Amino acid sequence: MIRKTSEASMHAILIAALLAGVAPVTAMAAPMPAAMVAPDAAAAFARDRQAILAQAGQYKVRFDFNERVSFRAGYEPIESHVSGGNEIVRVVEDSGERISLQHILVMEHDGQSIVIKHWRQDWVWQPATVLTYAGPNRWVLTGVPDAERAGAWSQTVWQTDDSPRYGGVGRWSYDNGLTEWTSAPTWRPLARRDAVRDPVYDRYLGTNRHALTPFGWVHIQDNMKMAAGEGDAADAVAVVQEDVVNTYRTDTSYDPGPGDAYWAATKDYWATVRAVWDEVITTHGGIGLEEEPQTGSITGTALMGLASQIVDGLKTPEAAAAEARQIIIEDATAP
Repeated sequence: MIRKTSEASMHAILIAALLAGVAPVTAMAAPMPAAMVAPDAAAAFARDRQAILAQAGQYKVRFDFNERVSFRAGYEPIESHVSGGNEIVRVVEDSGERISLQHILVMEHDGQSIVIKHWRQDWVWQPATVLTYAGPNRWVLTGVPDAERAGAWSQTVWQTDDSPRYGGVGRWSYDNGLTEWTSAPTWRPLARRDAVRDPVYDRYLGTNRHALTPFGWVHIQDNMKMAAGEGDAADAVAVVQEDVVNTYRTDTSYDPGPGDAYWAATKDYWATVRAVWDEVITTHGGIGLEEEPQTGSITGTALMGLASQIVDGLKTPEAAAAEARQIIIEDATAP
């Protein structure tokens, strides 16, 4: 039996617990785009694609957060924190030059399965634009110069309700036996783990690395936690550096079925939600969206709750999607 709560409090409690304490989908390679005619370029493109698709699977995840070095007088780094959980990663889209991966948490509580739709990562080859964080409650579509996009992939990360989080551009490399993608430094909003503490910093400037391992893959972040400039200073100032190492280790000891059942029931609804977000972002060249510490974007509780009602048989995917459209249109603005 799947118990899927729509209450913001339960969602926050479960995410906090994670950060405190049907068979897997097989990714099939999409046909090569016709434009890819040079053998060397085609081989490089195919190798990058397989590296991205290799992140799909069934994992035991370990989250490791460490504030290391303070750059602000009087600020002491908080204690290191390690936690974990079960997470499946499924291929939502693979159209060749675009790959979308959905993360879904699958947990047990009092003998029942608890499923939480988690983050999503979208990959685009040689992107013309990327959605970047531009400061509190603002994201903008930023052009990528030709020299930077050649042979590169953008990665855009989305929150649990498919609202934006951050985006960046980087390249896959294969030196010294390591398969790794590294982003340029990217701005991003505070994660819940920090936002609920009302810290002195209000954003991150971070570099992402996704690397394959013999047992799965790892997501490594080098985050500089930043505060707004004081007085006449316009630039943000560094407060503390943080290392984040999120390890995805292949694990078949738990049943992924509840997560896959949730996705089967709600995938059409979430497809519409993604399309509406894309529509708003394209129309305005970005998006303005208020955030709150407990749930991220202000749309989170409502959109996640509608998905819960689909699972519980209280709404059809079509009816829920229609309500979701209204919620997004009402809450989202131009950046």
